[in-house]
Amino acid sequence: MLLSNVLFGAPPEKHLSVYSVAANYSLPAVQRDGRQYVGLLEVLEPLGKVSAKSEKWGWRLRYNNVEGDFQVGKTHARVQGRDADLGGRFLEEDNRGLVPITSLTSLLPRFLGGPATLHEDSGRLFIGSVATHFTASLTADNPPRLIFHFTSSVNPSIATEPGALRMTFSREPLVAPASPTLTFGSKAIPSAIYSEGNGAAILTVNASIPVIASFSTDGRTVTISPTATSAAPSPQSPSPNPTASATPPPATVPPTPAASVAQPPTIAPGRRYFAVVDASHGGDDLGETLSNTLFEKDVTVALARSLRQELESRGIPTLVLRDSDANLSLDQRAVFANADHAAIYIALHAASNGRGVRVYTSLLPFGGDDRGTFRSWTSAQHASLPLSQSAANAVAAEMQRRQIPVRTLAAPLRPLNNVIGPAIAVEVAPQGPDSSQLTAPDYQQLVTSAVATAIAATRDQLGAQQ
Repeated sequence: MLLSNVLFGAPPEKHLSVYSVAANYSLPAVQRDGRQYVGLLEVLEPLGKVSAKSEKWGWRLRYNNVEGDFQVGKTHARVQGRDADLGGRFLEEDNRGLVPITSLTSLLPRFLGGPATLHEDSGRLFIGSVATHFTASLTADNPPRLIFHFTSSVNPSIATEPGALRMTFSREPLVAPASPTLTFGSKAIPSAIYSEGNGAAILTVNASIPVIASFSTDGRTVTISPTATSAAPSPQSPSPNPTASATPPPATVPPTPAASVAQPPTIAPGRRYFAVVDASHGGDDLGETLSNTLFEKDVTVALARSLRQELESRGIPTLVLRDSDANLSLDQRAVFANADHAAIYIALHAASNGRGVRVYTSLLPFGGDDRGTFRSWTSAQHASLPLSQSAANAVAAEMQRRQIPVRTLAAPLRPLNNVIGPAIAVEVAPQGPDSSQLTAPDYQQLVTSAVATAIAATRDQLGAQQ
């Protein structure tokens, strides 16, 4: 650290944290022209074979077989012969090519062939489906324990202060739950708050008693417990009982082995979601292999994030079931969707064959509707099928208005049959022969905007069944 920083309190150096399947790393960011800049070569070096050199006319970067041409002072570049907006001037300093950090979300998909998501305020960049999610539950002990379950191993730094325990995740791609503030209704541990800053994610646990953190299950579980001096054991204390999960759907669910049960997505206390968006496949279920380097599971996550943004920009609260590379069974997807009692469930798929978009509704098995208290799991969709078909028709009509080729079909496509509310599946194929169009942000937004517009137009009709 520079002595002047110590003496005069200069702000800490800004960093960009990059998370990818290949590596997680941190890079220094510099301020130029009122923007945060980063070296493009340094961003790409840990991810593949990359080289760069200065030419008389500008600066050329080559990543694997993709070339990008940049000119000093220009706000646009050429990548694979296509124009790319940098949102600021390209700079060259000591043979390093500097680009605005905000330009990475448009540049990297062209070099890497996959999505890149930037949390600009905190300097965190996610490449592909790498996010780590978590759930939190409070036990019924006296005093209670707070248990965090993470979808990947974590190793945060721990700091304590009066009234709080803080976990800082500087190497893990941790992302926010549906609400940044989680409340537990306990005087001992009333809440936990998620925040981000300067390349790190932070979980702050508020507690009225001294607490400590312990790790288990290879770093996937962190338990916040009272210290020995603050614990007050009592023979009448109830045994630990994790917070009950959401109410199951009124349909008999086939048993699932306990070892394969995934943690449900974090649902903000008291919040009702109008739409549940489900990115199909995930984990070791790759879905369709769309190209040599592109799997369906990665495209569906990008589409789900885009659709959530489009829906919420129209005032429609939305929950994404799979926002990371996690394994979820078809039954688990239906259970989570049913538990939230959302107005509509939207499953997203991707395909390299065909053209445009296909919108599916459930094709129920032959037989009459159940009339008892519990419905058959295979026909839970029965009562909501007319609304599902209405929503599918609205989505198809909006696609046609935007000149996107579209078909509506009925198919025995799980988990549609098992969802108790309106449910559709949207399968996205490229409009031409090039499957790489599936990763193009403008095409993804064209499709998800059409879906969101259709759902917004039928909101009153769908909301009546909540």
